[in-house]
Amino acid sequence: MAQSLFSRVVVPVANKDDAAATAEALIPYVDGSPSTVIAVHVIEKAGGAPDKASVEQRELAADEMFQILRDRLQGVDIALQTEYLYGTDVGDAIITAAHDFDASTIVFTPRGGSRWLKLLTGDVTTTLVNESDLPVLVLPDPSEQPS
Repeated sequence: MAQSLFSRVVVPVANKDDAAATAEALIPYVDGSPSTVIAVHVIEKAGGAPDKASVEQRELAADEMFQILRDRLQGVDIALQTEYLYGTDVGDAIITAAHDFDASTIVFTPRGGSRWLKLLTGDVTTTLVNESDLPVLVLPDPSEQPS
């Protein structure tokens, strides 16, 4: 029998709003199916330049994001793991972690931002979709759905 796309998913979260949106988008796909959700947050290293905040501060911020996921997914029958990732390239760190965690899929909601910002800072969505050799599922943000 084929492995479900949602049997072991890596779910990257970038901030608190993203954690809430991703949890809401994910629930219909994992509720009632045996799933493990591995939520990850990449603590981006500056690659030689001074970091904007200490690693400890960014881990605390990630803990807040993970708590939002826990709260939103409470009552959903899944196993939830949380992991900090560290790297200079967010997309590559997520793909590497997905392999390390033997993920079936990388699942996320797209983040907003202008095309210029994405061009200047790099676009994680583009990296995940174009460079991952694992399935990547981009879920629509429920808050942006027409009512």
